[in-house]
Amino acid sequence: MKRAVITVTKVLTLAVFIAANVLALAVWNVERAGAAEVRVLASGAIKTVFEELTPQYEKAAKGKLLITYGSSDGIKQEIQKGTPFDLALVSASVMDAQVKQGTVVQGTRVDVARSGAGLAVRKGAPKPDIGTVEAFKRTLLTAKAFGYSKIGMTAQFLPDLLQRLGIAEEMKPKMKLARPGQNEMDALANGEFDMCIPQISEALVSPGVDLVGPLPPEIQVYTVISAAVATGAREPEAAKEFLKFLATPEAIKVIKAKGLEPGLKQQE
Repeated sequence: MKRAVITVTKVLTLAVFIAANVLALAVWNVERAGAAEVRVLASGAIKTVFEELTPQYEKAAKGKLLITYGSSDGIKQEIQKGTPFDLALVSASVMDAQVKQGTVVQGTRVDVARSGAGLAVRKGAPKPDIGTVEAFKRTLLTAKAFGYSKIGMTAQFLPDLLQRLGIAEEMKPKMKLARPGQNEMDALANGEFDMCIPQISEALVSPGVDLVGPLPPEIQVYTVISAAVATGAREPEAAKEFLKFLATPEAIKVIKAKGLEPGLKQQE
C-alpha cells in the first residue's frame, strides 16, 4: 500500500510538472505572437528620429523593430535583390518607383516627413553669409574644396541646384567626392572639405560639424521621406500600427526636434 501511494504521488508530481511546462509554453507562444517583429528598411535621414522613438514604440506596443538603415538608392537595391521587409521609408521618388513595380502596397503609401537642405562647415569654422541667393552663391564660390557624396539624398538634387544658381562650371574644380563608404559629414569634420550641403537633419547631429543655416527659401530643396508596407510583408498590421505611432504628438515632437518637418497628420 505504501509503495502504491508513493507511485501515485510521483505520477501526480510528474503530471503537475508537465502541466506547468505546457502552460508556460502556451503563455510564451501567446506573448511571442503578440510581440510582432517588424522589419524596416529606412533612409539614414530619419535614423536619429528612430533611434529615439524605437524604445518608446517597443515599450508601448510590446513589439520589436528590426531596422536596417541606408541611402534611398541603397534600399532600392536591397528591395530589388529580394531582401524581405515589412515597411520601407525612402525618398518619395524611390517610393514612387516601388509602387509602380508592385513591391509595396500603394494604398499604404504616406509621406512621413520632409527634410530641407542647408550649408554645413567644420565645427568652429567661420559661418559665412547665406541669407540671400546671391550671398549663398558667393559663399559657395569661396570654397577651396566643396564636398559631396554619390549616395544619400543630397546627391539627387545637388547637380540641378548648381545649374539653377548658374555656377555649375565654376564649381567643377572645387568639387571633391567623398571616398567610397565615407559619410560626407565625417569628411567635413576631418577637414577634407571646406563646406557641403547636407540634409539639415544630418548636420544637426553630426559631430565635428556646424550647420550654418538652411538654404535661402527661393532655392530650398525638400526631400520627402515616404513610407509604405511591403507587398509581401509578414507583419503588415504591425507595420501599419508603427506608422500610426509616427503620427502621435510624442513622435511629431521628436521629428521636429531632429530637424525634420512632419508629414503625417497628428493623431490625438
